[in-house]
Amino acid sequence: MPAQPVQLVVDAEHFERVVEEGILQAHVSVDIMTADFKALLVPKPGRRRAKSIVDAFRKLADKGVEIRLLHAGVPSSAALRELRKELPTGLTIRRCPRLHAKAVIVDSRAMYLGSANLTGAGLGAKSDGRRNFELGIWTEDTGLIDRVFARFNALWEGHECEACRRHDVCPEPLEEPDLS
Repeated sequence: MPAQPVQLVVDAEHFERVVEEGILQAHVSVDIMTADFKALLVPKPGRRRAKSIVDAFRKLADKGVEIRLLHAGVPSSAALRELRKELPTGLTIRRCPRLHAKAVIVDSRAMYLGSANLTGAGLGAKSDGRRNFELGIWTEDTGLIDRVFARFNALWEGHECEACRRHDVCPEPLEEPDLS
């Protein structure tokens, strides 16, 4: 049976759909827009301790997957520690303080679009009673993916920077993180 064009993703379903079936299954690329980026912990059956999403990015990058992460703020201290250990080759991070959109595009063929940030509370990795209430959609609709991807690329390439009136919080357009 063909996949539904748009599927609703609610609360804890985010982890399975966006992380396990989406990000971790990428073969070519993962493009992420998020307002907040933390070292989301990714549990794995049979492993006592969950690993950071940065470790998952590292494994994907080692397989040749290109990862672009566009986020609004400063990564959490745990995420920065993970990135400082070894910035995964194939992972490029840019920051735009005005970004509030949340989307994950996997291999240009599937996409999450919704309210969840790239955090444990947002993507449902936290326990019941600790995770956020989130809503989003998962789709393989190429028209919708193409439109979101075009917006992602416009922001990634700085097309909004010249007219931006937030230079006070973003002195360098699309600054790369300082990992020193």
